[in-house]
Amino acid sequence: MFTRAVSRLSRKRPPSDIHDSDGSSSSSNQGPKSTAKWASSLETLLEDPEGVMRFREFLKKEFSEENVLFWLACEDFKKLEDKKQMQEKAKEIYMTFLSNKASSQVNVEGQSRLSEKFLEEPHPLMFQKLQEQIFNLMKYDSYSRFLKSDLFLKHNCTDEEEEEPPDAQTAAKRASRIYNT
Repeated sequence: MFTRAVSRLSRKRPPSDIHDSDGSSSSSNQGPKSTAKWASSLETLLEDPEGVMRFREFLKKEFSEENVLFWLACEDFKKLEDKKQMQEKAKEIYMTFLSNKASSQVNVEGQSRLSEKFLEEPHPLMFQKLQEQIFNLMKYDSYSRFLKSDLFLKHNCTDEEEEEPPDAQTAAKRASRIYNT
């Protein structure tokens, strides 16, 4: 389920356009309490396209958007079956996130030992350990800050306001007056 949700997100934009999105949203199609779900776990946040967009927006402000972009690119890569496509995508991931000259370099353990030679025989899980490192970095570092951020809190308040109809507050006040008199 987790992978399918990210797959749907990935199909909405070509992998090469991964850096072009500004993370902004015109409107949300999410139901009430969507941000409450994001707070349950990073996995849940990453299953929700709106959650990914908001998390990217936050990470961009922290100058670490490359972490979630790398994670998403690895998720896309795992789904490839054609060897030629795998080689192309592996090279794109390497050049964008892992090489010494990467435009959006991520900080992962063992990165200095990676070379383009490792791209010659791609397999779906070749980035798995590096992806797990980035996931844990996000989970234990930036995700907790995201949950405390104004960006998250603002969207959480908006969801709560949408959830409770204005008449509900009035009815509660009326009931309170009836029982307190």
